[in-house]
Amino acid sequence: MKLRKAAAAAVGGLGATALANRALARRAEPLDPPLPGDEGTYRWRGLDVAYTEAGDPEDPDLLLLHGVNAAGTSMEFAPVFERLAESYHVIAPDLPGFGRSDRPPLLYSASLYESFVTDFARDLTDDAVCVASSLTGSYAVAAAETVGFERLVLICPSDSSMPGRRVWLRTLLRSPLVGTALFNLIASRPSIQYFSADHGYYDTDNRDPEKADYQWQSAHQPGARYAPASFISGFLDPDLDLDEAIADLDVPVTLVWGRESDITPLSDGRALADEADARLVVVDYARLLPHAEHPDEFVDAVAPDLPRVEGE
Repeated sequence: MKLRKAAAAAVGGLGATALANRALARRAEPLDPPLPGDEGTYRWRGLDVAYTEAGDPEDPDLLLLHGVNAAGTSMEFAPVFERLAESYHVIAPDLPGFGRSDRPPLLYSASLYESFVTDFARDLTDDAVCVASSLTGSYAVAAAETVGFERLVLICPSDSSMPGRRVWLRTLLRSPLVGTALFNLIASRPSIQYFSADHGYYDTDNRDPEKADYQWQSAHQPGARYAPASFISGFLDPDLDLDEAIADLDVPVTLVWGRESDITPLSDGRALADEADARLVVVDYARLLPHAEHPDEFVDAVAPDLPRVEGE
């Protein structure tokens, strides 16, 4: 009798979980374009990768690559996008597995994203300045070995996110019922708010409420858990030493750091700048997202490296 009751309770729990998953999926609306500009699609390895471009196509190219997290999209650059487009031909993709791009159930990896950045930059840009955020900065560095970037601007770049590579965790998060439920918790509104306050923003009052809603909507699109499953389980960390890789480049590199960043502290930025002989600029009262939290200060800080942009 007890076994029968336990089995019934388990079945009931799974049924409730399935209903909750479906209810959240129904609440998520199709994503609007993340940025003002012309929408395009880049066909890559059978995937449709969405991107936005703005500015005069005759101006120099500026490639913007958003960071990797459970709700990552190119909307990360919305606060600086239009100002940069006044002087540059700006192109910002949603990485495969994120945003409005296709999200098939692939085993996403660092090498996949390094290849994507390389191919996208080679096919759609010419001698671009590449601005890349957090972990994606390491993919841009790997791509710079073969792509003719004019300059790299790396925002709190990192070559490590999660300790170790845990196959069991990736498998669990990819599972259809339990994995969806766990990811729904990770990508819940309170969780997005927590991570923004914990390491994204110095002051979450500086975050646009529309961005928070867009992040939630993005994280509840079909297939949204597959790429973050690889991130959370450590499979998106590249096989390179960021210090050595930047030092070996012939491309000039600018590092941008939020002074209050704690996941990648400013001390790491100073050490990286010294080791790689890179220019380091610091944005006060900011953490991991200085370009989103203080867009004017960010653009002014990098203006010497983007000569077509006038500082205020």
